[in-house]
Amino acid sequence: MRWEGDRQSDNIEDRRGDGGGGGGFSFGGGTVGIGTIVIALVGSWFFGVSPSTILNLLSGGGAPAQVQQAPAHPPANDRETQFVRTVLGYTEDTWTQIFRANGGTYSPPHLVLYSGRTPTQGCGMGQAAVGPFYCPADRKVYLDLDFFRMMQQRFKVGGEFTQAYVIAHEVGHHVQNLLGISGKVDSARQHLSETQANAASVRLELQADCFAGVWAYHTNQAKQIIEQGDVESALNAASAIGDDALQRQSRGVVVPDSFTHGTSAQRVRWFTRGLQTGSVEQCNTFEARQL
Repeated sequence: MRWEGDRQSDNIEDRRGDGGGGGGFSFGGGTVGIGTIVIALVGSWFFGVSPSTILNLLSGGGAPAQVQQAPAHPPANDRETQFVRTVLGYTEDTWTQIFRANGGTYSPPHLVLYSGRTPTQGCGMGQAAVGPFYCPADRKVYLDLDFFRMMQQRFKVGGEFTQAYVIAHEVGHHVQNLLGISGKVDSARQHLSETQANAASVRLELQADCFAGVWAYHTNQAKQIIEQGDVESALNAASAIGDDALQRQSRGVVVPDSFTHGTSAQRVRWFTRGLQTGSVEQCNTFEARQL
């Protein structure tokens, strides 16, 4: 992936080295058992919203308890941090143009770099073990860079374009939040059965995959960032983290009703659709008859 020398975003909070702290998840003044936490970790292992969102849904509680914000430091200037800042800058440029073309104004998220765990404002305690996540309450993307190394070790997928896809997916959740899509889905899920709520989550996640593809299309048109093998690596990542693949790996059995992110084939299909068309309108997973 070509990215060196391009504009880097200033919307970065670097909390690495702060430690995070805290004693786990708390919802509505109560606590959540370890069994529920394990379910949440599996359900949001890769590319999802904060695990605390799933914990809240499973526990039937109200909004997550507010926690104190960790202090932020100026971001480091190593190559890995520069890459993240550049990719975030790409998302800002692309979505600003798309929103403007449709008569809107894009408000970019902040991206928090942290190590191990970190507090959020509205989504509980972020944990590195569950991967990158977006918190709609504070409109921030949370990322522990060690996750990229784990992704290579566990799923045998890597490369900078794959990492950019991870970031772009989480920014896709921010776009959904700005458009009011995620809010509507969250409200609807309160009145749905567990299976129906999971199905709504799948459509939300697949749309974020499609939005990541839309980002890649427009950024490549403007900057020619994609090199040979980049798309293949991203598709391999999308395939590796489908619900069916993760369940087969962790449980040895696939339970479709418990899917929250979509199958490998679905994730590949919707990312590809966004990448090939560059059209937000083509990402309407909620009206698609077949995912």
